[in-house]
Amino acid sequence: MAKAMRKGKDWKKAVQKVIHASPLQVTIPAGMANPKPPLGSQLAQYFMKLQINVVLFCINTVRNINVANFCKDFNLRTENIKEGIPLPCRVKVKSDGTYDLVIHKPPAIYFLKQAAGIQKGKIPNEEVAGKITFKHLYEIACIKGQDPTLALLTLEQVCVMLVGIARTCGIKIVRELDPAEHAQFMEERKENVNKFLEELEAAKETKIRRAV
Repeated sequence: MAKAMRKGKDWKKAVQKVIHASPLQVTIPAGMANPKPPLGSQLAQYFMKLQINVVLFCINTVRNINVANFCKDFNLRTENIKEGIPLPCRVKVKSDGTYDLVIHKPPAIYFLKQAAGIQKGKIPNEEVAGKITFKHLYEIACIKGQDPTLALLTLEQVCVMLVGIARTCGIKIVRELDPAEHAQFMEERKENVNKFLEELEAAKETKIRRAV
């Protein structure tokens, strides 16, 4: 019997080593984790999937993770960050029911838009959505370089990556910004965005009328 018990413990240890489910990748606003959808649904589905995977081994089951407690834990860990800032997270549940929560820095696109003073990227018939300086780029690279996923990149490589992201959303990188010129640019940009949103809303209303 002692032999059987030892064998059971060995199997239990084996299961803890075999569970290599990919971490759940989800972006959660700082201080605003909520067990309601969509976050609650994503977490519940992920935790349930882990349970099924372990049950297939017919050895052990992952204990239920309380989504409400997870949200409380996240909000507590991000209480010193401005509420609402998007934070990419990696969640991995262990076989004993505990979990690892790794909170990354906000997405690069968030930092770039903040530095450029815009909320929306490039719109149709627009080449430049916003402008930032090389100093902005360097400061963002220093912050993003702290992410575990970018740990193997040099600061120069992170800068190159950011240049590519900035280009895709229409953000131009310049050596310096003239205050008066930039203010005029931002005013014109605001008008273009408002015009685009009005046209988009009109197109939606026309589509709805046709459907009716």
